[in-house]
Amino acid sequence: MADYLLFATERYAVPILQPLADALQAAGHGVHAWFTDGAAQARLPTPVRMIGLREAVALKPRAVFSAANTVPSFLTGPKVQLFHGFNVEKRSDERGHFRVRGLFDLYCTQGPATTAPFRALAQRHPHFAVVETGWPKLDPLFRDDGGAAAALRAPAAGRPTVLFASTFTERLSAAPHLFDAIAAQIARGERYWLLTLHPKCPAELQARFRSLAGANAAFVETEQLITAQRAADVLVADTTSVVSEFVVQHKPVVTLRNRAPKPHMLDFDDPARLPVMLEQAFAPSAALLAAIGDYADRIHPSRDGRASERVLAATEDLIAGRLGKLAAKPFAGRVRALQMRARLGYWGW
Repeated sequence: MADYLLFATERYAVPILQPLADALQAAGHGVHAWFTDGAAQARLPTPVRMIGLREAVALKPRAVFSAANTVPSFLTGPKVQLFHGFNVEKRSDERGHFRVRGLFDLYCTQGPATTAPFRALAQRHPHFAVVETGWPKLDPLFRDDGGAAAALRAPAAGRPTVLFASTFTERLSAAPHLFDAIAAQIARGERYWLLTLHPKCPAELQARFRSLAGANAAFVETEQLITAQRAADVLVADTTSVVSEFVVQHKPVVTLRNRAPKPHMLDFDDPARLPVMLEQAFAPSAALLAAIGDYADRIHPSRDGRASERVLAATEDLIAGRLGKLAAKPFAGRVRALQMRARLGYWGW
């Protein structure tokens, strides 16, 4: 049995790390989690041990799995990047999904759309390896959930179910613009709504959407997001990476002013058109369904719910040297490592 560490800086990392924790425990390993910053108050259920900085250092983990953009370099073991979302083109590649920070030893990619660019980057920056594993967060989408999705959908009483999700990025968020239109749809009661917002969304906005809960809607916390995606028939969103997660199920998505609209989305720019867009989503054309399937295959073709197991296998391959010898970390990575030490207040060795 070995000890492994899960690292997170935001609450949304919890559903990414939980399936990996389950896989580690099933294999008989010790699982420990160190959450900082926005994730500091979050928890993974026992037998995962929630620990702090000093315990994390003393643990000397066999590997560190991060669902954040960064990872403390002073921890032992290879640092494995799991990603906190899909590439939804919120920013340029250099500043966004494909930014290499010089901190990780292994990138576990989600599908061909991310594997190929990272492998090209690894050719230029040979201090990390790349393995396409699928994304642990989506494992529960394709496994028996013990009836959790059915229970969440039960109040719909047979009605079609819509999930609304929104990014926290203010200039891209649909939440302020769609509130009235969604409230009107909920009041009509023709469909049942599941509502969720990114944890970083303003508290006032969260309160407004929570106030819509009742016979025709429920507010869903971040930790329930995957269950909500299983339960819903259609997603209404914006440029959040939930769009990509939902599409992997081959279900339609409606997006308000997506930053980079694609054929698999029903994108629109006038909130008043929400009823029309919903009608299209619930009666998708053959062309739309084909576009959804093509996109899903490019971003996350695995549908067996075993990405976590592949992450563990890739990590063992890295440790055993089967992924080749890695170059030393670049200077920029060492600078970031020092900055993280300063932020966390740790100068031990």
